[in-house]
Formats: sequence, C-alpha cells, structure tokens
Amino acid sequence: MQEIVNIAAYKFVPLSDLKTLRLRLLSLCQEWVLKGTILLSPEGINLFVAGAPDKVDLLVAELRKLPGMETLEPKISNSDHKPFNRMLVRLKKEIIAFGVPGIAPGRRTSPKLPPKTLKQWLDEGRPVTLLDTRNDYEVKLGTFKNALPAGIDHFRDFPEAVRRLPEEMKEQPIVMFCTGGIRCEKAGPFMEQEGFKNVFQLEGGILKYFEECGGAHYQGECFVFDQRVGVDPGLKETDSTQCFKCLAPLNKEEQQDTRYVPNQSCPHCFKSFEEQMALTIASRHEAIGKAATPLPGSQPYDNYRPINVPEDCNGVTLLDALCRVVKHIPRSDWQAECDRGLVVNRDLQPKTGAEVVRAGERYFHKFPNIVEPDVNGNITILHEDEGLIVVNKPAPLPMHAGGRFNRNTLQHILNKVYYPEKPKQAHRLDANTTGVVLLTRTRRFAARLQPQFSEGKVEKIYLVRIEGHPVQDTFSCDAPISADAGEVGTRKVDMERGLPARTDFQVLHRHPDGTTLLEARPFTGRTNQIRIHLWHLGHPVCGDRVYIADNKLGETQTLGLGDPPLCLHSWSISFVHPLTRQRVVFRAPAPAWAEGRGT
Repeated sequence: MQEIVNIAAYKFVPLSDLKTLRLRLLSLCQEWVLKGTILLSPEGINLFVAGAPDKVDLLVAELRKLPGMETLEPKISNSDHKPFNRMLVRLKKEIIAFGVPGIAPGRRTSPKLPPKTLKQWLDEGRPVTLLDTRNDYEVKLGTFKNALPAGIDHFRDFPEAVRRLPEEMKEQPIVMFCTGGIRCEKAGPFMEQEGFKNVFQLEGGILKYFEECGGAHYQGECFVFDQRVGVDPGLKETDSTQCFKCLAPLNKEEQQDTRYVPNQSCPHCFKSFEEQMALTIASRHEAIGKAATPLPGSQPYDNYRPINVPEDCNGVTLLDALCRVVKHIPRSDWQAECDRGLVVNRDLQPKTGAEVVRAGERYFHKFPNIVEPDVNGNITILHEDEGLIVVNKPAPLPMHAGGRFNRNTLQHILNKVYYPEKPKQAHRLDANTTGVVLLTRTRRFAARLQPQFSEGKVEKIYLVRIEGHPVQDTFSCDAPISADAGEVGTRKVDMERGLPARTDFQVLHRHPDGTTLLEARPFTGRTNQIRIHLWHLGHPVCGDRVYIADNKLGETQTLGLGDPPLCLHSWSISFVHPLTRQRVVFRAPAPAWAEGRGT
C-alpha cells in the first residue's frame, strides 16, 4: 500500500486575482489526485492536503512560485490512507476566522518561540504561562501539562476570553500555542493590543513541537481537522474518533461507552428520552409563541369558504345551488352576496348567480377584511413522539375552522408549528373546554388510533364544576341525545329518537358556595354530552352560556378572553399507543377552579 503524505501549511502574504488562482490550484490538485482543503484570501493561504509524496511535492513547488510564498514550509505527517474525501479550494475573507479589524499577521506578529526553546524552558522549570488558544473540544483530546485553556467553542470567542484573564497576567511571560500556529498569528497581536507585554507564540504549533521534541511535557494527543481526528507525539494516527453529532473527539474508552452510537450520539451529547422530549417541547413552545403572537386572525384578511356543487344540483343555476347547499341563508341574501361580487369561482372571478353549474364544481363565498375575535393561543405540548402529539388546549380556542373562526384555531396554529406536517385531530373539545387533546402525525397512526374511539376503548376523565349539590356521591345519566343540531347548533335530550349516551359522575368536593366539583367519565362521545346530561339532571356546568338553569338554552358563542371560564376540563385520557401498542395515560394539569379534587 502506497504511503500517503499529509501536509499542513499557512502563510500570511497578500494575494490577488484569487478566482484565477483558485481554478488553477483546483485543476492541478485534481490532476494529481490530491485530497483536502485549500483556503485562499487576500491575507494569505491555509491548507490541509494529502496524497502521494511526489504529487504533494509538486503542489508545494507550485505554491512556492507565488510572490511571498518562497519560504512556505509545510508540516508533514504520514498515514496509510487519505484522511480527506474530496478536494476543495475555497475563497474566504480570512484564512482563519477572527473578526477583529486591524489584526494583520502579514505585517506583524508576536515573537515566535522555537519548539526546542520551549522544551528547554519547561525542562528548566522557567515560570511561564502556556495559553491554549484552541477550542475546548480540541483541548479535551490533549494539551501541554498545566496549560491554561482559553475556554472557547470558536476562535471568534477568543477576544472575549482574553478580556476575562487576570490583570496580573499582562506582566507575565505567556507562550500561546495551537495546532499548527495559524491561530496564534492573530491571537498574539490581539493580546498585545489588549496590554499583554510579554507574549510569544509557539512556532509551528503543537505539530511542529511533536516533530522536533516528541511528547515531552505534553499529555494526550493532538486534535487534527481531518478524518484522523488525533495524532500522537510521533505524528501517527490514533484510535480516537469524532462524534458525528456534537463533533467531540472520543478516545478509545469513550467509544466503549453505551451512550456512544456512531452517527447518533456520544457520552458528551447523549440525551435520555426525557431530556430529548424536554428540548423538543421547549422548541415547540417557542414556535407556538411565534405562531400565536400576534394571533393569526387578528389582521384583516379575505376568507373564502368553499361551496361544492352536489350531484342533485347538476344543471341548475348557481343561485339555486347556493340555496340548496347552504339552506339557512335566504335566497334574497344569496342574491345580494352575488350582486356584491362575493360569490366567486376557482379563479376568484365574481359570479352573478345566473350561471348554470355542474356537479363537482367548486365556488367560494368571500368574506372580505375579516378580523377574528381574540382567543387564548397558549397551547401547551404535553407529549410528542413519532406518532402522536398530546396538547393541553386552552380556552377559549376553537379546535378547527368554523363560524367566526378560521385562523384563530388550534388546528391552524399547530399547522404552522409543525409545517409541513398537518396534525390530525383524533377527537374534539368545545372551544370553551380546556384540557388534553390527542393528534396524530400521519394517516397510518390515525388509522390505528381512531377505531379505539369508535369502539369505546378510549377512557376519558373530565373535571367539571356544577351548580348545586347532587344528592348522591356517585350517579349516572343515560339519557339519549339528539343526533341533529338545533337551529343554533345545540343538542338536547331526545327520549324517542336520540342516540344512546352514558356518563358516570362522582362527587369530588362540595363547595360552600353551592357548587360541586365532579369527575365525569363519558362512555359515549355525543356532542356536548357531559354538559347536556348535567343540564338534564338540573346541575348545569358553571360558566356554561348555552345549557343554563331551568332547562333553558342561552347564548351559543365562544367565550371572550375576559369572561368567566366554562368549568369543564378534559383531565385524563387513556388508550393503546398506536406505536408501542402499550396502554398509556396522559393528563392535563387541573385548572384553578378545580380546587378540592384531591389526588
């Protein structure tokens, strides 16, 4: 197997016509089958390249032809494979990112200390501070004994790290070092600019020190920015590797850790399921805050509600079709909407109502300059995994579009947060009801979860505060509930034609103000079931504006933000998880009005 030569070199020298130079170097490196990276900037060159020895020599000779590059001296190491996958030649503003104006190593740098001189100083025990200018993850793999790390994650953070150094260090001798010396070329002048009076930089960095002095006074390996990850004082590749996720270098012992999973995690970045969920949920809450502030329906917009032409309207006029499809709006009102240009086709072109329509066509009823009522957008994510999203829905907040609400809804906000996903509601709560809600993330999981609702396998527990004190501590209601909505969307008890319904109740606390806190367990899922059953029993829910005392119907509207709450809360839900196939329970924290519920 042919031996591979690895070179690392830099030179601060003014360069011009960089685009032409880039193309020439890239073409030559590809011809010579070299791999690595060359950075070019107006301030100089920085390179890490590997290949056959004779081809590497050709590259070095080519670079030495450039004005000011005649003395380029690369640091050399050998390996049995190329530690780079491709050849890149890039143009940069700086060959080492620092971001401090006025620092020009091509004009002046701090005095360079030869490696053998540093070794002599350390052998003699001369008082000197060794300052490691590298990033923390590099220092972790190895550094000089008793060296002071800069404590940074990126070289751009170095200036601030210098400003944190003790004032007395400005009078002490300091020897800075990095991998190959390039960072110290900028770090040194900056430290002098900040008032440090006796600063040296290790000439050629750690790699040149290894080359000339071996591992004396050094502990561990030297991190290198290629696939070798680390080299020992003999400049040979070590067994160290690098975490794909957090880029931390890993020694052999760390690679045996159960938390190290190639391409996924290591002991430094591993997160338990609970920790990962906490981070995910925190990011979701931040996204919810952005999606709901301001509320998406708070700015005027044009809303278009679709109207599909059914088969029995084929061949009739548009006006006749509108009256048949949307029956609660009088014909005269539909004609007025057409006259105002508020009935449009797919191309949003207004229609008079006299047009003949065909089955399957779609028209839209335009509502211009809509501003929706305010809602509570403080949605809380309780749990999230590959298949499910579990939220604590606040109130007032409609679940989906309808009536006065199109954008100020749970669905619209979550669609923005989870885009391009569109979470699917597994069940629904009234706009004024709070508590736990399940959503699925794909149709596959929806198909597994939804049958549990229709088959009565989902156990739901509600907290509800009612008017009055029931006689018994436990009681039930199985009054059938009407299938069709009334004129204002309400349901009622219908003993003759109603659908079967059953709810069990248990008293949790009788309050001295004449109200009672109950636990409600619905065994069927009729619309407004808990509210209707309690209303039927003479104990309407506190804050209910629809099903009120004396078996009367009140207002039918979503509550305002400042209104007293509807005291109905979806507290707990239990089901078989569609992913794990294990039974799980999720609970939403009880609201303030549910005091006295016990444990």
